Amino acid sequence: MIYRKFGSTNAHISAIGLGGHHLGDLPTLDEAVQLIHEAIDAGITFFDNAWEYYNGKTETILGRALRDGRREKVFLMTKVCTHGRSAKLAMQMLEDSLRRYQTDHLDLWQIHGIVYDNDPELAYAQGGVLEAFDQAKKEGKVRFVGFTGHKDPAFHLKMLELGYPFDSVQMPLNPFDANYHSFEKQVLPEVNRRGMAALGMKSMGGTAWGIKAGVVKAEEMLRYAMSLPVATTICGMDSLDVLHQNLGVVSSFQPMTETEMAALRARCAPTAADGRFEPYKVSLRYDNPMTRMPHGFPFDHTQREVTEMLANADGPWLVPETTPETSRR
Repeated sequence: MIYRKFGSTNAHISAIGLGGHHLGDLPTLDEAVQLIHEAIDAGITFFDNAWEYYNGKTETILGRALRDGRREKVFLMTKVCTHGRSAKLAMQMLEDSLRRYQTDHLDLWQIHGIVYDNDPELAYAQGGVLEAFDQAKKEGKVRFVGFTGHKDPAFHLKMLELGYPFDSVQMPLNPFDANYHSFEKQVLPEVNRRGMAALGMKSMGGTAWGIKAGVVKAEEMLRYAMSLPVATTICGMDSLDVLHQNLGVVSSFQPMTETEMAALRARCAPTAADGRFEPYKVSLRYDNPMTRMPHGFPFDHTQREVTEMLANADGPWLVPETTPETSRR
C-alpha cells in the first residue's frame, strides 16, 4: 500500500480509500464485513461514509466490521448531513455516527453535499454546521474537518473563499471531469495551495458508464485519479473482485506522465462536455434526497434510497428546521 500525507497535518492515509455508499449494495452483512476486513488487511486505512447513507445502514456495517481492534488501524471518516440546518442537529447526527461506529471519536468529519448555490451561505450562517465543527473538535470527538460535493466547482470555491480553516476537501476527479465543470482545474490547485488534504472521489465517474461504453478502462481511470496531487482516491467497491482489481492497480502503481494524462483527457473530451459520464453533475437522480429536502426541492420518488428513506427513516430526516441566512464570519 502507498501512504500519503493528509494535507498539512502529521497524519498519513492510504492512497486509495473505501467508499461507504457501496457497502449498502452488498447482499449480506457478512459479505460487507469480509470486504472491509480484506481492505484493512491489504493496508487500506481511509474509510468514507455518511450519516444518511441507506438510513444509517452503512455506518452500522462499518462499525460492526471495526470491532476487535480494527478501529485503531483506520482513518475513520463520516459526513454530517444537516444540509443547511442547525449546529444542534449536526451534533445529534455526530452522536448517531459515533454510536453506529462504536467509537468515541472520528478522524475526519465532513459536511456532506455542497451542491446548491446557497449551501456555502447556509454552512457559514450563525448557528450553522461550522459551529458544530468547532464544538466537536473542542470536545475531542473529531480530529479533522472538511466538506464534500460533486455538482459545481464554484460552490467549492465559495466555501474556501469564506475562510473557514478546513483540513480537507472532497471532490470528483477523473479524466472526464477535466473537460466539464472541472474540479481538477478549478478546485484542486486552490485546495493544495491552502495546504488542505485533497480527497478524490468518483474516479470511475460514479457509474462507470464511460468504462461500459468502451471509452476508457477501469485501470486507466484509477491510475489517472491517483496520479493527481491528492491525499487519497476514494473508490466505491461492491465486491471482492473490485477490491482486488483496485489493489492490483495500487501494487504496480506508477504515476502517469503529463503526456499520458493529456492523451487520456483528449480521448474523453468528445463525450465529456454534456456530463453523460458524470451524471452527478447534471442529474437530479444522483442528488442524495436529503440534500434536497431542507431546500424544498423535489426528488426522484422512483429511486430506491428515496423510497427507503420515506418508509423507514426517523425524525432527523424530516425535521423542518432551517438555519438563519446571516453571515457567520
